[in-house]
Amino acid sequence: MAEHSRDLLRLPLKTNRDVVAARQAVAKELKARGLSAVRVTRFATAVSEIARNTIVHGGGGSFAVFLDRASGYLVVECRDTGAGIDDIDRALTDGFSTAGSMGRGLGGAKRLADRFEIETETGNGTCVRLGARL
Repeated sequence: MAEHSRDLLRLPLKTNRDVVAARQAVAKELKARGLSAVRVTRFATAVSEIARNTIVHGGGGSFAVFLDRASGYLVVECRDTGAGIDDIDRALTDGFSTAGSMGRGLGGAKRLADRFEIETETGNGTCVRLGARL
């Protein structure tokens, strides 16, 4: 995704309360920009999944929301300094889980977002960027 033109919000991701705060902040921003309730819910759900993964799999990290005026996207970035993802393609496959869950969070988030990028390096963490077209 292009460089972000304006930083709207930054939060730490350490607890489930932080996940709720991130989801609510994104939903509020999208509603204020006139997106439909369905689109707001879909994107907020994707944000929740990735924020929760940042805590569960990455040991916590940071959450940021940017407005990319050039591309017309609201961009969310979740970054951690955890172990990273060994095999991104496998991690995106429904049913794959390293935490004993249903294994649909990462792939589901990708399907729910208008844009999805993931950067990871084993031993150095993961950064996931989600975009909602405005």
